[in-house]
Amino acid sequence: MRYLARLALPLAAGLALAGCQSPAAAPSSTPPSASATASSAANAADVMFTQMMIPHHEQAVVMSDAMLAKQGISAEVTKLATAIKNAQQPEIDQMKGWLKAWGSSEHGDHHGHTGMDGMLSDQELETLKAAQGKEAEKLFLTGMIKHHEGAVAMAKEVQAKGSDPAVKKLADAIITSQQAEIDQMKKLLEG
Repeated sequence: MRYLARLALPLAAGLALAGCQSPAAAPSSTPPSASATASSAANAADVMFTQMMIPHHEQAVVMSDAMLAKQGISAEVTKLATAIKNAQQPEIDQMKGWLKAWGSSEHGDHHGHTGMDGMLSDQELETLKAAQGKEAEKLFLTGMIKHHEGAVAMAKEVQAKGSDPAVKKLADAIITSQQAEIDQMKKLLEG
């Protein structure tokens, strides 16, 4: 990603300083799919991934909440929105704990950047929130497919460039679970 080159030096310097501190445990809400302990082995790619994945996951929760607030949404879509929200909120908490343990800011230069892989624009979010019934379902499914594909791409990148075992374990979990949800959402769109 083009963000990595721009952020590598400042993040590496911050990590060098953070490396002098002892690692701390992430919040107790950590899901069983990933390690609860932050590692001092984190590099700039791990930090950037975590800083970017938090707002990425937060948007998925917003999208899911928008669907769960609507009437007339199919049971399949409601179940999917609930599952996405329930999976991603604990991961957000876990990643915030890692950043704290690493002595890193929760927000990098890329915070709020709608060009991040798969992120919906403010207009797309407003359209989703305003939509009802089948139109809302279609917007949610197509938007979430794009969103999940972005998360999978980010997870694959940190697997290649990151060094923290807990981050790589979370990336594996994201790839596995979100690819399965992409496949499910594509079937729902076809049906």
